[in-house]
Amino acid sequence: MGLKNYKPTSPARRFYSVSDFKEISKDVRPLRKLVEHQTRTGGRNHFGRITSRFRGGGHKQRYRLIDWKRDKVGVPALVATIEYDPNRTARIALLHYVDGDKRYILAPDGMKVGDKIVSSRHADIKPGNSMTLRHIPLGTMIHNIELKKGKGGQLVRSAGSSAALMAKDGDYAQVRLPSGEVRMVHLECHATIGQVSNIDHQNISLGKAGRSRWLGKRPHNRGVTMNPVDHPMGGGEGRTSGGRHPCSPWGQLSKGLKTRNNKRTDGMIIKRRGEKG
Repeated sequence: MGLKNYKPTSPARRFYSVSDFKEISKDVRPLRKLVEHQTRTGGRNHFGRITSRFRGGGHKQRYRLIDWKRDKVGVPALVATIEYDPNRTARIALLHYVDGDKRYILAPDGMKVGDKIVSSRHADIKPGNSMTLRHIPLGTMIHNIELKKGKGGQLVRSAGSSAALMAKDGDYAQVRLPSGEVRMVHLECHATIGQVSNIDHQNISLGKAGRSRWLGKRPHNRGVTMNPVDHPMGGGEGRTSGGRHPCSPWGQLSKGLKTRNNKRTDGMIIKRRGEKG
């Protein structure tokens, strides 16, 4: 797993880099029954109004159904393929269970074709195995962590990310997330051992504007370049730096304003991200 750089044969190629895809299984198509059609919204809601700006276009993609729950407890599986998923930054692995079932999971770093994994409280502590936090040793690197028992993994799913199991107290475990936040998660919630694959994803340089368009990202223009009718920071004779505190087109402050509004789970956060000490 690494990066491939190109010779600067053009201005776009000068800073162009891609994954070498060495870990991907060759000449493999995604399993048809685990692939779904997905429509593009272009950032628009069901009224046709733009609710997420600067989105649109991009290459057509098919959605791969991922097993976030890992609920086939005690059934061993063989890793059949490691595949590319256009919908996420991590790689995915196709599992062939001994009972004949086939499912996709997030591929952890170091997983190879032919590995045997299982979801069980008695499983070995090796990448790809899944179990409840109650049975995972302290200090273990984990990913795909549930927030609610049986709902499926919601935390730590992007390429190269991992959390650490810090402590266990009563019915809850303390988990340090990639952001630095330390959060309480119930001990009966499942997690997968290891670090998410495709660690070098963060080092990829797109190299040219067109590559962002392939991903469905349209050009992002700043508020200070707009007219006053379009943005509170727009207008002015000549170039200005805004003339007011940075904000969104609707006036919400974009620096320093706390936007978290979920008091129900405030007590589950032991240390917030960015806090000292």
